[in-house]
Amino acid sequence: MPHGESWFSLLFRGTSLWEIVANVVASLNTMLWGRPDSLLAHEQGFVAHVFGALFVLAVIASAAVVTFEGIRHTEAAVIPEDKLTIRTFFEIFVGTCLSMMTDIMGAKAARSFLPLIGTCAVFILVSNVLGLVPGFAPPTDNLNTTFAMALVIFLATHIYGMRENGFNHVKHLFGPIIAWYALPLMLLMFVIEVISHLARPLSLAIRLMANMVADHLVVGAFLSIIPFLLPVPVMVLGSLVVVVQTLVFCVLSTVYIGLAIQHDEHGH
Repeated sequence: MPHGESWFSLLFRGTSLWEIVANVVASLNTMLWGRPDSLLAHEQGFVAHVFGALFVLAVIASAAVVTFEGIRHTEAAVIPEDKLTIRTFFEIFVGTCLSMMTDIMGAKAARSFLPLIGTCAVFILVSNVLGLVPGFAPPTDNLNTTFAMALVIFLATHIYGMRENGFNHVKHLFGPIIAWYALPLMLLMFVIEVISHLARPLSLAIRLMANMVADHLVVGAFLSIIPFLLPVPVMVLGSLVVVVQTLVFCVLSTVYIGLAIQHDEHGH
């Protein structure tokens, strides 16, 4: 299938549901950009990604319900299952996320931000895996999807940074406060730091989107060349990309938030 198209395009295009989603996208673009289409949501290709994201959310919600049913009875859930199930997968996944975050930002902060980082991790992983299924496009190969998640991380970084450190969160952007004669240097440092912070969500979004676009195109090309013989090495490589890109997004997000909420021992 052409890039940006999937089974959702074939199933829903021309239906009333497709038109509703397209109208919502056009309305949002008009509010944000002053026109019904935009660079981020060009023509109708983005509508298929919206259906893909909704499908991923439905899969995650269903898996969450199954997992909750398995751990609702605490006494019975103490003993782990002896085989890989949806419940054990989520237990391992959440435990791995929490361990990774604890190493970066400490146990207390890790528990507080696990719902945010963990949700991003699950959504990115399931979306990336969807791209390995022939005929499906991963929602994460569209800049709208990745930038939305990166923007949430950006806002959380500075909102919680201000909450934990107050004005010191802004003050540290000026670098070391030396004396009045260092003001030009401090202003230059402030500009550089602001640009650096603004570049973070863009780098998060573009890195994830670009890697998933490349991975999806390569896997799709090999599947079209050898449709009856699955190119196993390429699929293995694609699986590694799926996991690595999930890890990179979540590790960097954890680092950004961890740096913002840490308390400066020197009061600066």
